[in-house]
Amino acid sequence: MKILKRIFVLCRNLLIALFLFSIALVFVYKYVPVYYTPLMFIRLYNKEAKEIKHKWVPIDRISQSMIQAVMASEDNRFMEHHGFDREQIQKAIDEARSGRRLRGASTISQQTAKNVFLWQGKTMFRKGLEAYFTLLTEWIWGKERIMEVYLNSIEMGAGIYGVEAAAQVYFAKHAAQLTRNESALLAAILPNPLKRNPLKPSPYIQKRQADILSLMQKIETVEMGYRKNK
Repeated sequence: MKILKRIFVLCRNLLIALFLFSIALVFVYKYVPVYYTPLMFIRLYNKEAKEIKHKWVPIDRISQSMIQAVMASEDNRFMEHHGFDREQIQKAIDEARSGRRLRGASTISQQTAKNVFLWQGKTMFRKGLEAYFTLLTEWIWGKERIMEVYLNSIEMGAGIYGVEAAAQVYFAKHAAQLTRNESALLAAILPNPLKRNPLKPSPYIQKRQADILSLMQKIETVEMGYRKNK
């Protein structure tokens, strides 16, 4: 009995320690740039990338069109939900039940939580952790910081992370200089940037780019960083 009690106390203390550590880590990343993510190390370890191209930039140095483009392509209700888009989740469930191709319904908040704190995978355990970190970041970071971290950490090619690195590799310019067409093209390669090249867009990517450009005009313009104070 004493051994079981000690094991119980040890597990309890470990869970409390992990819980407190996770909250502290989210607080730290509210202010500190995220220079490395688990996925970067995984890609290097698996030799899916030879090197890491990544440069953190504040949201003030990212084109407004890029912000609009990822919301149009990935999560056009980003400013409305609290981490989870119930409408899209229900649509995905209905489509799956009808036998249509299974599609994801992850929000930008969920993708950010996964990119920064977790690993790739579809297990219930990882999904549970993703939901937990999504709630934490929504509560502690807020929308602007989530968008800033997302645009700086998202994979945009083999070894390419963040829109600043993507802008330099693909267009030889900075993220702040991206045009609407370029932003929509970068957004069009998501969520499969390892198999899609914005410099050699397929007919599907070109159509997706056009659809994103159209939707960018329809969704509400969101101003972040210095722009909201103008």
